[in-house]
Amino acid sequence: MNTDTIITKKIINEKPTKFVFSNPRGKQEKYEKVTIYFKNEYYQIESKTDKQVFHVNIQIDELESSLIELMKKYRQMNAWNDEYELLLTTTKKGKMNYKKIKNKLNRQECSDSEHNRQKNYILEEGVTIEPLIDMGVFTAEGKVVKSMYSKFKQINRFVEMIDDTIKNLETKRLNIIDFGCGKSYLTFILYYYLTKVKEIEVNMIGLDLKEEVVKNCNKAARKYEYEGLKFEVGDISGFKIQTQVDIVITLHACDVATDYALYNAIKWDAKMIFSVPCCQHELSSQIKADDLPIITRYGIAKERISALFTDIIRCNLLQYSSYKTQMLEFVDLSHTPKNVLIRAVKSNIPKNVRNDRLKEVNDLVGKFELEPTLLKLLKRNEH
Repeated sequence: MNTDTIITKKIINEKPTKFVFSNPRGKQEKYEKVTIYFKNEYYQIESKTDKQVFHVNIQIDELESSLIELMKKYRQMNAWNDEYELLLTTTKKGKMNYKKIKNKLNRQECSDSEHNRQKNYILEEGVTIEPLIDMGVFTAEGKVVKSMYSKFKQINRFVEMIDDTIKNLETKRLNIIDFGCGKSYLTFILYYYLTKVKEIEVNMIGLDLKEEVVKNCNKAARKYEYEGLKFEVGDISGFKIQTQVDIVITLHACDVATDYALYNAIKWDAKMIFSVPCCQHELSSQIKADDLPIITRYGIAKERISALFTDIIRCNLLQYSSYKTQMLEFVDLSHTPKNVLIRAVKSNIPKNVRNDRLKEVNDLVGKFELEPTLLKLLKRNEH
């Protein structure tokens, strides 16, 4: 009796009422996920693609052969009975790991968990996602830690914003630069989503000034076997790359570092830009409003007005540079007031619209005697 058969019989003897197969072994697999439900007198197999769901009913005595067949196609299986979760994972080298875990969730927690699953989050509970485990968002079995549901939802919201932009792309290969990546939690999660869920070939570089941070991130990338993800020590303003860049991400690049990241993205003709600006101090020290002293009278209001001026100038300059641009609400993982995400997609914007956006910027900076870095960089490039 081979290993597959022995493990399958063990699992069946536990009388699970639900099985979930995920993480396909090969890109040729048609279905992202397969679920089997026990229906008292038979089992129902539910197979999902991006757009469709298919159902097949099988007899009880057909379950064993069906499980063995699915185990050959998927690297992970989760199954549940009233007392235990059964977890089966397979490494790339074919080694199978089987765990039987006592269900510790009380009835209310189960209800909460099911409620969240019903929302169809892009990153599904019940699938082992190593970066989420290391963040403390998932347990080792792929369940959301109850106290981390808010963070789980925030992370999904970020991935949804990316997914909404790339879903109509025909390419299956992306070159991505992440400026000021820091500890790279979202970088790892985005790489997982694009490669494992969307099955896109990704070449991704994370850039940061801190050598120790870069060292730890490269170590984690090797641990996760994320072969297309690497991290480098470097300055945003002087970073150079030879290949075409499809996506530029800048999350919390401090103050004018965001402007240099946006300028590089424009210069490289990047297809998409995602930016969460941080610490916009530049204009706060410049802003003059002698005929409108109310704007600068109150320190905290002056800071916030300056930050908004910074971001609307950036958005207009992105539109001037032929990017369809939006400012979206984005709840930061650390619950700070920095809740704006700038999303820009390369588009064919009419020249008169582009010129109008530039005129609006010139009018604003002239009124308040501002010298925003992104505007200076673009002017310098035009000469």
